[in-house]
Amino acid sequence: MKFQGRLFLWLSFFFLAMAILYGLWSKEPVGTTALFLSFGLAVMIGFYLAFTARRADTGAQDREDADVSDDAGELGFFSPHSWQPLLLAFGGATAFLGIIFGWWLIYFGAPFILFGLWGWVFEYYRGENRTQ
Repeated sequence: MKFQGRLFLWLSFFFLAMAILYGLWSKEPVGTTALFLSFGLAVMIGFYLAFTARRADTGAQDREDADVSDDAGELGFFSPHSWQPLLLAFGGATAFLGIIFGWWLIYFGAPFILFGLWGWVFEYYRGENRTQ
């Protein structure tokens, strides 16, 4: 993870330089703001990865003598099935359509969003997946 952290921090310096150069050259506020926001996002991701790399074991990607097979094995726990992202997608699509067609549609999308978030957060605290 050390390499990924450094990579995002280097990328953030590039975004900062391009944001300053683009802002001075074009005097266009939307693109300049987007580049500064990209800088901020790259700093946040790079800092998180660098901070996490201090607490985690050295991965195979951080060693020069590592083989591809050194990184094999279990990567983590992934949910085998879940209906909650479908509810969130439907609720989010309905809410965003409310911005286009009328704010009243948000009232129909909000319950799907809330129910989907609630179900996703507490998915492994009830039902058949309670012990996982």
